[in-house]
Amino acid sequence: MSKVWFITGVSRGFGREWALAALERGDRVAGTARDLSTLDDLVAKYSDTFLPLRLDVTDRAADFAAVEQAAQHFGRLDVVVNNAGYGQFGMIEELSEDEFRAQLETNVFGALWVTQAALPILRAQGSGHILQVSSIGGISAFQNLGAYHASKWALEGFSQSLAQEVAPFGIHVTLIEPGGFDTDWAGPSSKHATPNPAYDEGRAARASQRGSVKRGEPTATRTAILAVVDAEQPPLRLFLGELPLIIATADYESRLASWREWQPVSIAAQGD
Repeated sequence: MSKVWFITGVSRGFGREWALAALERGDRVAGTARDLSTLDDLVAKYSDTFLPLRLDVTDRAADFAAVEQAAQHFGRLDVVVNNAGYGQFGMIEELSEDEFRAQLETNVFGALWVTQAALPILRAQGSGHILQVSSIGGISAFQNLGAYHASKWALEGFSQSLAQEVAPFGIHVTLIEPGGFDTDWAGPSSKHATPNPAYDEGRAARASQRGSVKRGEPTATRTAILAVVDAEQPPLRLFLGELPLIIATADYESRLASWREWQPVSIAAQGD
């Protein structure tokens, strides 16, 4: 039986690729974008199975309305993909309050509102799968991306709690954690704080590191996403690409070593 998908941020990048993967195999997709004209080609080719929805995910009321419209249009929801988001660049000292809040509004609250809107529908069905698009930046962190990491770590935290809460209702949750891919995440979609010259050296070093990383091809992720949504027991977390496991292994080994080194102090803090 074909699945019904609700995917935010379908105008480009992963959202576009995953919508196409679903549509090409005969699934039905409600896809959102701020500018509906970016979805004209999908409407033309998949007029019976694609529902375009104009949506700014930071608008809570609009999120609930869009999810409800999709469910009514197709009769159910099977896969909800919170993909809409962007990267905010800037050292912590450089970030304005508005920049930091805007990052959280889109990457955290946008996903939260869509998730909350979908849950009553999925619970009533007794099934469903929520895919939260996180990042290797959701479990590790690098300089010049503090606001972005804050948003993805928050998404990871509430989604891990969510997975435990909704499992009794037959609902699965998977955090998708890509490494570097050839999308426009660091290009037109990104935002940049006003640079402080004091951090120029660190910024250059980080740019050099990013430039040396081999980028994955977004189209190649289609097979992985379809495998996850078709799995009877999907994972809570899925890396996309080779690099995330390397980064995570080094990061977590370092954390464990530090925690163990300081364990006597930790135990002493407990008291008698």
